Amino acid sequence: NDNSEALPESLPSAPGTLPHFMQEPDDAYIIKSNPIALRCKAMPAMQIFFKCNGEWVHQNEHVSEESMDESTGLKVREVFINVTRQQVEDFHGPEDYWCQCVAWSHLGTSKSRKASVRIAYLRKNFEQDPQGKEVPIEGMIVLHCRPPEGVPAAEVEWLKNEEPIDSNQDENIDTRADHNLIIRQARLSDSGNYTCMAANIVAKRRSMSATVVVYVNGGWSSWTEWSNCNVRCGRGWQKRSRTCTNPAPLNGGAFCEGMSVQKITCTSLCPVDGSWEVWSEWSVCNPECEHLRIRECTAPPPRNGGKFCEGFSQESENCTEGLCIQDKKPLHEIKPQNIENASDIALYSGLGAAVIAVAVLVVGITLYRRSQSEYGVDVIDSSALTGGFQTFNFKTVRQGNSLLLNSSMQPDLTVSRTYSGPICLQDPMDKELMTESSLFNPLSDIKVKVQSSFMVSLGVTERAEYHGKAHSGTFPHGNNRGFTTIHARNKTTYIQNLSSLSTRSELRTTGIFGHLGGRLVMPNTGVSLLIPHGAIPEESSWEIYLTISQGESSLQPEGTEVLLGPEVTCGPPDVTVTTPFALTIPHCAEVNSQHWNIHLKKRTQQGKWEEVMSMEEETTSCYCLLDPYACHILLDSFGTYALAGEPISDCAVKQLKVAVFGCMSCNSLDYNLRVYCMDNTPCAFQEVVSGERHQGGQLLEEPKLLHFKGNTFSLQISVLDIPPFLWRIKPFTACQEVPFSRVWCSNQQPLHCAFSLERYTPATTQLSCKICVRQVKGHEQILQIQTSILENERETITLFAREDSNFPTQTGPKAFKIPYSIRQRICATFDTPNAKGKDWQMLAQKNSINRNLSYFATQSSPSAVILDLWEARHQHDGDLDSLACALEEIGRTHSKISNITETQIEETDFSYSRQNGL
Repeated sequence: NDNSEALPESLPSAPGTLPHFMQEPDDAYIIKSNPIALRCKAMPAMQIFFKCNGEWVHQNEHVSEESMDESTGLKVREVFINVTRQQVEDFHGPEDYWCQCVAWSHLGTSKSRKASVRIAYLRKNFEQDPQGKEVPIEGMIVLHCRPPEGVPAAEVEWLKNEEPIDSNQDENIDTRADHNLIIRQARLSDSGNYTCMAANIVAKRRSMSATVVVYVNGGWSSWTEWSNCNVRCGRGWQKRSRTCTNPAPLNGGAFCEGMSVQKITCTSLCPVDGSWEVWSEWSVCNPECEHLRIRECTAPPPRNGGKFCEGFSQESENCTEGLCIQDKKPLHEIKPQNIENASDIALYSGLGAAVIAVAVLVVGITLYRRSQSEYGVDVIDSSALTGGFQTFNFKTVRQGNSLLLNSSMQPDLTVSRTYSGPICLQDPMDKELMTESSLFNPLSDIKVKVQSSFMVSLGVTERAEYHGKAHSGTFPHGNNRGFTTIHARNKTTYIQNLSSLSTRSELRTTGIFGHLGGRLVMPNTGVSLLIPHGAIPEESSWEIYLTISQGESSLQPEGTEVLLGPEVTCGPPDVTVTTPFALTIPHCAEVNSQHWNIHLKKRTQQGKWEEVMSMEEETTSCYCLLDPYACHILLDSFGTYALAGEPISDCAVKQLKVAVFGCMSCNSLDYNLRVYCMDNTPCAFQEVVSGERHQGGQLLEEPKLLHFKGNTFSLQISVLDIPPFLWRIKPFTACQEVPFSRVWCSNQQPLHCAFSLERYTPATTQLSCKICVRQVKGHEQILQIQTSILENERETITLFAREDSNFPTQTGPKAFKIPYSIRQRICATFDTPNAKGKDWQMLAQKNSINRNLSYFATQSSPSAVILDLWEARHQHDGDLDSLACALEEIGRTHSKISNITETQIEETDFSYSRQNGL
């Protein structure tokens, strides 16, 4: 300063006191380009000046204020100066820029403290960011943080999920140790994203977020009690189970090691029913003219819950052969009057019975003649007695029919058959009598008369007649149930010929598969087989086949079990796969674990069926996923499989498909309606459609779904609203009732009920009526029939909507919805354990796979098996958008699979994706 020499170190002293500083300059920081003010206040003071870095500040830069202290009357002086950023930056001394106050009074000078002035700042980058950790529950968590360099030094604050952490409120957390965060015992609630926040007067800085995952390793629960032996008698097995829920694995924790189910053999004592010993000798004749004999139930006695002997253990009879005395007189001396009276009563009773029998016979013959004159048939109608059963008379001359496979055929064969019995058929013998093989195929001239139950009840015996006339004919192509000419002389021979036609058949498809895998589909049945990529070793290929057994299944359910789907065979059995393949089998159960206990069963080489697993059971041998209409099974070995269900409650529901077919009868005025109630599986419906095609039947209405409960109530089928002056149906045949057991335990055999309608004149070509199918105290469906009985005017109803029949076999990349390159990236991402818990378990959860995850944990690539299961479930829709959305929700991908560009995937995969609408 220019006047630095003019300002003395001290002024002449005068009476008074030395200056006392009431305010001294404080240390200050210059923020950005804003100057700071240093203040100084002293009493008594004549003058106050600032000295900065050893030099006096010019007097013009001081701003001074003067006042008087009222209590002492001494002069008070206050001075302040401004210091700019430029001044501080231009100073290059060994220490920080500093300033000091010097005050004068009459007695001398006083100096204040030195106040330093520094430029404030805060670097951007942290010297050490916190790192994410995975720690077990109750473990210690230490997150290190070194804030960026700054003046003044930054203060550190911790955030959890963007919320400040207050260590004063949680004794388990300490944030005082050198800016570090310490959690002494980790809890599940401590999982989250942690951020270190550094701040001073200049700015705030955030570190990278560190994800802390507190995981829980799974622990086994206690074993359940051993189950009862699965067989009542002999050698069987017991099992017990445990679950990985004590605790359940969380946040990527390890699954329990070991098996969840244990089985041991058991031997149950077989019950032995009791049997009688031989009778003892007769006892001595007692005064009542009787003697006794006894026997005991000891040969053997009942054991292990066996039944006690049936019958009486004691027997008595008269021991005098009629010579026993009555009223103290010999029997031959009793007057014969009583005997004669008894004989008269017997005689009159016999005459009365004879008269009644003759009257009944006359009435019966009269009714028989009236019925024959009304309907003009050869067999007495017994529907009035059976209530819902009727007699048929089919007389057919087959002309060209557009619905037959060989409609150009013009046979001159006729069929005339009369059949009396139940109209709802399920037994194979009855079914052959009433369906395609016996009624609608060209046959020799056959006339059959079967006595009605009404005639039998009257005692009229007429021998059944069978007449066969040899005649050659051409049979429709593809019908494997052809008849040969029949020469029969008795009913037994004819029945045997019909029984031979109901042999079991099967649907079959094959394909050649190699290392690239593929898909084998049985058209219009809902049955398919998925061979994953890499399941078959390289440089090898197999001819894989898939078959569905038609007719009655070889699986005979035990107890209350029922068959829920077709019996499916995949093979050959000696094929070895390295990864599980997916077998899809349709079922007819309304899936509810509270009402059904569903089992997967496999047929052994000896032809016996054994249980593979229950749907509620955890096992690592196979995996079953139940969808509403199909079951997707991951298996390691080929064989014959079937689904069986055990109803747990009366609310268990089987889904039945109700379909109505119709065709002209042998008589040109008659029209036949055939109502089918079958399990709601595509293969069951296809079998019915195939049979109707051979018969010339036409589907009259879209099939409907009936929910049939296992509550033991029967099924009723009736024809309603028949036009009264155009059509008629025989009395007592418009409604038919089927017992519960025949519907519930159908064993994949469709229930078939037939109705015969007769039109009054040939001019009637339209039929309008309703078919009502209902379970007593249950669900009901109404099918509205509106059709033309003329074939050229009849509207065709589509039977199968899916077009999987066009591609029964697909091999290589085109068989899969997910391109192989994308599949590889998904597996590489989710098979690797992740700190955020976003691994294959999350992928399974997003695809609604929530149970038996231990099966996937045992696979070399859990994600690949999950994607195979996805492929099996979405073979028809291929909804890749839903899979992409699931991946985006997990947060492991940022774009949908459907928007992947050509540069991201292989050319072959991309071209296939475009063909599938991706």
